[in-house]
Amino acid sequence: MTYSQRVAKALLDIHAVTLSPDKPYTWASGLKSPIYTDNRLTISYPDVRQAIYNGMEEQINLHFADADVIAGTATAGIPHAAWVAQEMGLPLVYVRSKPKDHGQGHQVEGVLKPGQKVVVIDDLISTGGSVLNAVRAINNTGAQVIGVVAVFTYQLQAAEQNFLANDLKYYAVTDYTTLIKEAQATDQISADHLKSLQQWREDPMKWSKKHSLNTVG
Repeated sequence: MTYSQRVAKALLDIHAVTLSPDKPYTWASGLKSPIYTDNRLTISYPDVRQAIYNGMEEQINLHFADADVIAGTATAGIPHAAWVAQEMGLPLVYVRSKPKDHGQGHQVEGVLKPGQKVVVIDDLISTGGSVLNAVRAINNTGAQVIGVVAVFTYQLQAAEQNFLANDLKYYAVTDYTTLIKEAQATDQISADHLKSLQQWREDPMKWSKKHSLNTVG
């Protein structure tokens, strides 16, 4: 079993990812969604977090082997970044969502030198907006982000477009396709659910609008 399959199974088992096509979740953005992810739960399970950081190390060695520094996004990316950095014997920094409004006003915390090559660790890629903000903060220091590695990605077209626009590659330990296959193999979703979940990934906005209307009705 690959790290992708192991982690997908684990995310479902510990309910870090839950699927509810019939009773959609409401994201912070207001969009309705059949899936909700809370990868913060993974840090409480030693076997799960080890599979995650081993999977991240594998992705970094495959795609970003010249990395000098590992960076974690605040807050959910920090623990995974710390474990990866420790495993790989690399320096660690972390990136705040915005600069501090006191002290020296840092947004990037830790020792980061101009020209160093950085891999950013995040817990989840949806549209990629938040992690790309972290990427810009690092690049503004004179260091160079060479890629992003996440625990899980929804594989949305918006993320593909945003990363392409920023000329940056990202990889995840596991992804939406693998997770849905695992849910299907373990009878956690029906054929109707599978169709709905596929429709959501193809067009989240359209899916949200349809299910918002159904809720109101």
